[in-house]
Amino acid sequence: MRGPHNIWRLIRTGATFVRSRAMHQALEAMDAPPRLRALAYAISWPFAWLGYKGDEALPPVTRAITALGPAYIKFGQILSTRPDVVGEELADQLRVLQDKLPAFDSAIAKRMIAQELGASADELFMEFSEPVAAASIAQVHAARRADTGEKVAVKVLRPGIERAFSRDIDAFHFVAGMIEFLSPASRRLRPTEVVKHFESVVSGELDLRLEASAASQFGANTKGDAGFKVPQPIWHLSAKRVMVLDWAEGLPMGDRAGLVAAGHDVQALGERVLQLFLSHALRDGYFHADMHHGNLKVAANGDVLAYDFGIMGQIDEYTRRVYAEILMGFIQRDYRRVAEVHFEAGYVSADQDVEEFALALRAVGEPIFGMDAGHISMARLLAYLFEVTERFGMQTRTELILLQRTMVVVEGVARSLHPSINMWDVAQPVVEKYIRESLGPRAALRDLRRTVHVLARFGPELPDLIKTAIRRQNEPIVAPPAPRRWPYVLLGAAAVVLVVIGVILGELL
Repeated sequence: MRGPHNIWRLIRTGATFVRSRAMHQALEAMDAPPRLRALAYAISWPFAWLGYKGDEALPPVTRAITALGPAYIKFGQILSTRPDVVGEELADQLRVLQDKLPAFDSAIAKRMIAQELGASADELFMEFSEPVAAASIAQVHAARRADTGEKVAVKVLRPGIERAFSRDIDAFHFVAGMIEFLSPASRRLRPTEVVKHFESVVSGELDLRLEASAASQFGANTKGDAGFKVPQPIWHLSAKRVMVLDWAEGLPMGDRAGLVAAGHDVQALGERVLQLFLSHALRDGYFHADMHHGNLKVAANGDVLAYDFGIMGQIDEYTRRVYAEILMGFIQRDYRRVAEVHFEAGYVSADQDVEEFALALRAVGEPIFGMDAGHISMARLLAYLFEVTERFGMQTRTELILLQRTMVVVEGVARSLHPSINMWDVAQPVVEKYIRESLGPRAALRDLRRTVHVLARFGPELPDLIKTAIRRQNEPIVAPPAPRRWPYVLLGAAAVVLVVIGVILGELL
């Protein structure tokens, strides 16, 4: 439950940021207004001695986040996908967060397996290793199934992680509300929506059945993709806190020297990774949103293996078409068309000038096309594009920010394998194919057929729906009640009192 009980946790958070010298950088990155900065320091500075010290070898913000624990580490990773919120410099710092924590005891993991699956780990697996990877939410063991002898990956949630995340997410919601109250300008960045997005991502990761479902869906979507494999879940050995997947055997994607030594064509691999990502995003609208080196391997036969499906991105069909037309417009350097697409989609208000917007887009695209092939970047293009659309009043779209962030990561993977890769040449056939299939005559007929099916399904209800709509048009408009801001004021005023009580109780207990 959200409320004053969150304040003590927030004070400890602020104290940790002050003690690690991260407070100033964090507030600067968010362009916090003076009164918010004053409140943050007033509440946190006197209690800096209560803050966690953290690893002094890390940059300040990363040091504070890792000291505060798993929920903050995960939130930092999500914020690294939102340079529009925290700025490019801090986003870069957050990207280096290593999602690694000390592993918990294998005996605890085996006990959780028995609780979740109704049979002991010794009965289910003939071999069960010590942890091979430990992250903020779960850890992974290598095992061998007792019934088939197949090697599998067993992912087990950290004990008590659900309660820890629930407590911290409540605190994040409270902070977001305070920021929006104290800084109306921040509402364009939607801090409350960012926290809700984080909560939805974490909720999915805390239920491994949902991650198993994501792996299954992603595998079904991509089963026809040559040179790409997705480990599949073993459903009868998976539950809420335990998931068993096929083992992904291969060389790490980040080991370029090892891949070359094994005889793999690293240039072709770099091109394939980029094309696969674009294909998944445009064709399926469902893509791996954490596609970095650590979640990719290369099998002995050259197949790209993806795993860890805790963060997946989704884009609706209409947005995919808009995104494809924008990319294609830039590829063809048709800035007028790119501008028109933004207006047609409603991304930019109709009261803006199309010609002026097209001119601004030219300033985005031309410098990039003037670069040599090794420096052309679609991720940089999207970053510049968001800057321009911000000036023309475009609201932040979380799904496109996630797409941009993933594009940055995928480009990094592709360039690490093929430094001179020409992103436009690699992307063009994928985008053109999608446009042919989604925007041509066949696509128009397919859309018409879908529309007819929907109308046929709701045909008997259409007269009543039309009557209801007409009646609502004739009803008087009632102004919505003014927002109630006094709770934040009262809670802020009560902060110091609650902190003092918390300190006294802490000393007594």
